[in-house]
Amino acid sequence: MNKPAQASSPSRATVDSPYAWFRLLISLLIMTIGNAGMWVIPVVLPVVQAEFQIGRVDAALPYTLMMIGFGLGGVLMGRLSDRFGLFRPLLGASLAIGAGFVLAALSSTILGFALAHGVLIGLVGCAVTFAPLMADTALWFARRRGIAVAVCASGNYLAGAVWPPVMEHFITTEGWRATYIGVGLFCTCSMGLLALLMRHAAPSAQAATGPSSVDQQRERPFDLKPNIATAALCVAGLSCCVAMAMPQVHIVAYCTDLGFGAAQGAQMLSIMLACGIISRLVSGALSDRIGGIRTLVLGSALQCTALLLFLPFDGLVPLYIVSAMFGLFQGGIVPSYALVVRENFSSRQIGMRVGTVIMFTMLGMALGGWMSGKVFDLTGSYHTAFLNGVAWNLLNLVIAVTLLLRLRRKQSGSDPD
Repeated sequence: MNKPAQASSPSRATVDSPYAWFRLLISLLIMTIGNAGMWVIPVVLPVVQAEFQIGRVDAALPYTLMMIGFGLGGVLMGRLSDRFGLFRPLLGASLAIGAGFVLAALSSTILGFALAHGVLIGLVGCAVTFAPLMADTALWFARRRGIAVAVCASGNYLAGAVWPPVMEHFITTEGWRATYIGVGLFCTCSMGLLALLMRHAAPSAQAATGPSSVDQQRERPFDLKPNIATAALCVAGLSCCVAMAMPQVHIVAYCTDLGFGAAQGAQMLSIMLACGIISRLVSGALSDRIGGIRTLVLGSALQCTALLLFLPFDGLVPLYIVSAMFGLFQGGIVPSYALVVRENFSSRQIGMRVGTVIMFTMLGMALGGWMSGKVFDLTGSYHTAFLNGVAWNLLNLVIAVTLLLRLRRKQSGSDPD
């Protein structure tokens, strides 16, 4: 159903063509809008907690369910995109996100609020605007695939830089329910229009990924069975994002507890994610030179360093600085997984395996958001929650280094030609 559109302008819809770059720009805009649901909850969390009179861990439930839906939906929507193209799933996502925000605004209980985020905003909505968009971008580029995927993935953090201060302003002036309805209507209209520009079918996997002989060399990624290698990447993705979720989900509440106010926390989150955009672009360019797995190891080590810096510093200015450093250090980690899969697995399995690994990163964000709230409720402090994040980060680093060493050993033992 997308082939006629592609056939009508074959010179435009090819790998590395001007259309590919135009499509990347549209993908960036769609991800920026569609990922709103991921970043509004940290801002609204203190208000929702007060209105529903619940604990911090219960207030984090909407984020947890949304991220679970986001992760599971990435696999489902990726398969739908493979079969029908991106246009129909994107159009459905625009309607689901709008409906989810409106229903959340009308909810009278935390359960209804959480389900609107988990099912409509996460599973059916935001899920289309992350892993499927990155997988689609990888098919449109060959020479600059790393930077292209990084630009696309930056839409997630661009959403994090834009939406928190916007939400904080309108929540303060109009109330959170009216703000949610306005955001839902905006997402539906804007995403629906942008989806019309994504009707071309992606180039064939053969054209985008190269000759099949390369695939034969990737039948044992990291000298492991493909499913075992995928499982290792899934655990790595889960653990790094449990650590990543601690500051991203709870920085607004943390600042509120310290007496700085929600506005300062929203600004810190915005700065953190704006720096994450820079990190993703730099990491994408770097990965074109050193490869995805080395970029992953570097990002993991730097993220662990930034988490440790949250422990001794709790003043307003130091928190701004550490938040910016955290964004600069960890922004390139998640896109690295898509590149690791692309570089080491058979091209016939790219869509499924990218979706699966990214699903576990989303589950890690969900678990990390909930776990940090639970630790806070048990201890009354975020200090232990930061230490918990460091421990999970170390697990990620061990797995990434192990895979890198196995790859180097495999490459050193292979035929030079």
